[in-house]
Amino acid sequence: MMDFQNVIDREQTNSMKWDFYPDVYGADDLWPMWVADMDFQAPKPVLDAMHEVINHGVFGYHRRPNSLFDATTSWLKHRFDWSVSAEQIVFTPGVVPAISHIIQTFTEKGDGIIIQPPVYFPFYALVNNNERNLLRNPLQETEEGFTMDFEDLEEKMKEAEMMILCSPHNPIGRVWTEEELTKLAELAEKHGVLVVSDEIHADIILEGKHTPFSKAAAGKDVETMTCLAPSKTFNLASLQLSYVVFENSESKKAYENHLQREFVGINNPLASAAAEAAYRHGEEWLEQMLEYVKDNVQHVKQYVENEMPEVKVIKPEGTYLIWIDMHGLNMENKELEQWLRSDAKLALSDGPNFGKEGGGFVRMNAACPRETLEEGLRRLKEAYDRLMA
Repeated sequence: MMDFQNVIDREQTNSMKWDFYPDVYGADDLWPMWVADMDFQAPKPVLDAMHEVINHGVFGYHRRPNSLFDATTSWLKHRFDWSVSAEQIVFTPGVVPAISHIIQTFTEKGDGIIIQPPVYFPFYALVNNNERNLLRNPLQETEEGFTMDFEDLEEKMKEAEMMILCSPHNPIGRVWTEEELTKLAELAEKHGVLVVSDEIHADIILEGKHTPFSKAAAGKDVETMTCLAPSKTFNLASLQLSYVVFENSESKKAYENHLQREFVGINNPLASAAAEAAYRHGEEWLEQMLEYVKDNVQHVKQYVENEMPEVKVIKPEGTYLIWIDMHGLNMENKELEQWLRSDAKLALSDGPNFGKEGGGFVRMNAACPRETLEEGLRRLKEAYDRLMA
């Protein structure tokens, strides 16, 4: 049984979240709840597998073992009832680099690429830095929550070669339904748009069920590429292991050829061992983590509703990230950011980082011990009370 209550001191470990927030926020006395990693240790079987590699002591050139492919396909079948063969998988050093190489392989400069803001901010850089045309299909906020604007999406698809789907969606926390994904697939088929689905949070489902986009699009004449990783699931981000699932063998070959031209693909034995152990032996840890994070999310929602009625929590269906609506405080974006830093002493992810549609929102990371979460909420409430006094 994993003790998720245990507070692990991450300071002075070169942690991006805990050691380098002063570089981003300009203050060194903030409580960090921003970067999307967990403050939990990885599963013990993962640590044991990595220790075996370390104890062997030789770190020469490494190839991914067939057993890692087997563990990965077994995980996808078990968790999502999704039949994927080893021949469909290309391992990559992170989902963001993987998408960048997909853009370079399958689009040309000036081609239109759709994103759905407010969305994970590297998507903007992926499109802009590769000199493609950024097409925005903003999500709609309704009384039932955030939804896709399919009418606008179809208009954007008339100009697009590719769409980057975030599923589950970061930072909103939506777990798209099979019906929504099927409708998206129909539009992509109609307009010949390649859909690249970032499903790095696929295992972190708090409500509902995750459907891989490629599975929802099965039987339709639409090309899909799905980007996944054990990194968010098991807190292994710095090991830089991800993979792309291809449905088209010719596209997979073209992608592999591009990676070879770019000299991408030196493999890390620690990452291979960790990923395989996680997929083979990490499910019990994952289920316990999900229950703990669900409780944390519910605690944040109830606490904010009771103690800070002008603030609104958008309860996530997936991810361990909470999208919080601060419009009730009647602050401009810069004023809100300054208040969070100087008065609340919190490092949260600022909503505008995810696009202009994120103005007035912040993102909070709930994948931490309750004690860590409580400190963040305490700081927020005390600043709120001073503001309302």
